[in-house]
Amino acid sequence: MSVNKVILIGNVGSDPKVRYIETRPIATFSMATNEREQMLPDGNKIPERTEWHNIIMWDGAAEFAEKYIRKGTRLYVEGKIRYRVWEDRTAIKRNVTEIYVDNFEILGFK
Repeated sequence: MSVNKVILIGNVGSDPKVRYIETRPIATFSMATNEREQMLPDGNKIPERTEWHNIIMWDGAAEFAEKYIRKGTRLYVEGKIRYRVWEDRTAIKRNVTEIYVDNFEILGFK
């Protein structure tokens, strides 16, 4: 048995973009998570770090995102990590990591 589960709490970085694949809506947007600055026992500081995530929502979740989620919205997201590789127009291989959302909850608005 194996598990592929991600839990994120962070802020939406861009308004969702919704498009349709056949008749299924898909929403994509970025989300930022932060790690606070840390002080080590020896007095050195580890600065705050922000990670950006590519979020993918399908079907009803995508329609909800289009109506209610905006840049700055604080979200709780559960989903799966997916990796994609593709070739761009100049034949360079590109990689992307995406979070496919299973469950989410709005925690607040900016």
